[in-house]
Amino acid sequence: MAEAEQESLDDLPPSAKLVFKVLEYNGPLTQKGIVQESMLSARTVRYALERLEGIGVVDEDVYFADARQNLYQLTDAAPKQSADEVDEAEACHAE
Repeated sequence: MAEAEQESLDDLPPSAKLVFKVLEYNGPLTQKGIVQESMLSARTVRYALERLEGIGVVDEDVYFADARQNLYQLTDAAPKQSADEVDEAEACHAE
């Protein structure tokens, strides 16, 4: 099942993949935090989050410090790449 989710993530636009990586590296963030970290427009981040929520790899929760905002984080079902998989993928692209 995780393999099917990985394929779905691979099919998303580059902006959604960037948002996924920002959340993977930084942990839970608000939309404003994702905009700052990714340097994408707010509209692009909003669209990327919708797409990521659509495939079930991102959860939206209440941000208790400011209830007007939401906190976004990766779900437990989000695909994780090990360092070996990343090295292997980079080696394939280099050839």
